[in-house]
Amino acid sequence: MSMHIGIDLGGSKTELIALDGQGGVLMRFRTPTPRGDYAATLSNIVKMVQQAEAALGEQASVGLGIPGALSRRTGRVKNANATWLIGQDLLGDLQQLLGRPLRIENDANCFALSEATDGAGAGAQSVFGVIIGTGCGGGLVYGGQVLSGINAIAGEWGHNPLPWAAEEDAMHPCYCGQQGCLETFLSGPGMARHFVDDGLSAKEIVHLAQKGDPAAEAHLMRYCTWLAKGLASVINVFDPDVIVLGGGLSNIRLLYEQVPQLWHQWIFSDQVETRLQPPRYGDSSGVRGAAWLGAQQGAW
Repeated sequence: MSMHIGIDLGGSKTELIALDGQGGVLMRFRTPTPRGDYAATLSNIVKMVQQAEAALGEQASVGLGIPGALSRRTGRVKNANATWLIGQDLLGDLQQLLGRPLRIENDANCFALSEATDGAGAGAQSVFGVIIGTGCGGGLVYGGQVLSGINAIAGEWGHNPLPWAAEEDAMHPCYCGQQGCLETFLSGPGMARHFVDDGLSAKEIVHLAQKGDPAAEAHLMRYCTWLAKGLASVINVFDPDVIVLGGGLSNIRLLYEQVPQLWHQWIFSDQVETRLQPPRYGDSSGVRGAAWLGAQQGAW
């Protein structure tokens, strides 16, 4: 097949992209996600695929990114913040409705695959794709293939504790049931919660820092230190060629200047060649990665 459809299933919107074999965009559109309704979610995805294929006159491979993962034990959805998907046979149901095989991966894995295929990590052997936004997730790609892991949790660095924590680093509870997870520091809500004025959002704090507010500037530097520590722990284990940041906080230019200057303190090496990069495709990366995921399905 020369056309590849990717779908990014989010909590509020579902996005479809159709790519040609060279990554050119043939079509892209969004629809509202039918929140809380599994049957309607299935129907919506199927209609989107049918609409794209009818308009473009070709049947495509299909890949789907979801805010969760498929259990290796049951094949059903787990760990999804789109809670109406949990426990459902999403892969089996969609394959039956579409009449073809498809692939499903966590949305952070799709982001990482996109940037590794033809984005900021193109040509690299190993890429760690990071999501720092509403949450804190990640995905690992090696040799052009997503590494999901035996438990389907590879790359979930956000639910490890902040390493090398300082005494002043308050350990807040995480929704996962643990305390002091990286997500409680590095997500947008986490950044905001640690600020002296916890009524401000992460976006407002960054804006204040850019205007020269001393408290906001100092907090943004603390955030850079937290991020450097978290990524250093990943480098010590996975040693990626490239780390690509995604999500709303990836737009902070200071991160790319400061974090590589800081992380060598905690990396077990005499030199650090890992590159820290912004995403090439920004908000489009997840859905593009889903399309490349489907392309890897091969002929059916």
